[in-house]
Amino acid sequence: MARNVTYSVSPRINPRDKEAAPKYYGQVQASGDISLREMAERIQQTCTVHKSDVFAVLVALEDVITDALKGGEIVRLGDLGTFQIGISSKGAITEDDYTDALIKKARINFRPGSALVGALSGLTFQKVDVKYTRKPESEEEEEGGGEDLTA
Repeated sequence: MARNVTYSVSPRINPRDKEAAPKYYGQVQASGDISLREMAERIQQTCTVHKSDVFAVLVALEDVITDALKGGEIVRLGDLGTFQIGISSKGAITEDDYTDALIKKARINFRPGSALVGALSGLTFQKVDVKYTRKPESEEEEEGGGEDLTA
């Protein structure tokens, strides 16, 4: 089944050559977002489990993934993909010179599995004006710390 992904076009300046004319790039425009409660509702419609049970499992899944990542474990979600902690650090001249003080930050790496990669096949694209702006979920995002879905 083909799915339609909407996108807008926006100009971007080359950060290495600020004097150059901007180039135009496509940017996906989300059609909305889905909450845990909405996911539970949709899952309920495809199986015999009640929404409240699905919601409880999804919340528990979030907790288990968080705890596993904090413990340094790789989280494998079958054909959905894999989560793992990654780090960025400064280099040291020798292995003995390397300390955890050289680690600049940690991040979460996600490697999509076959189900998500397969979801990309058969997509169609439609150009639209900017249509969706996600509200920041925290003050950190309001200050520029989170992902910006605006154009």
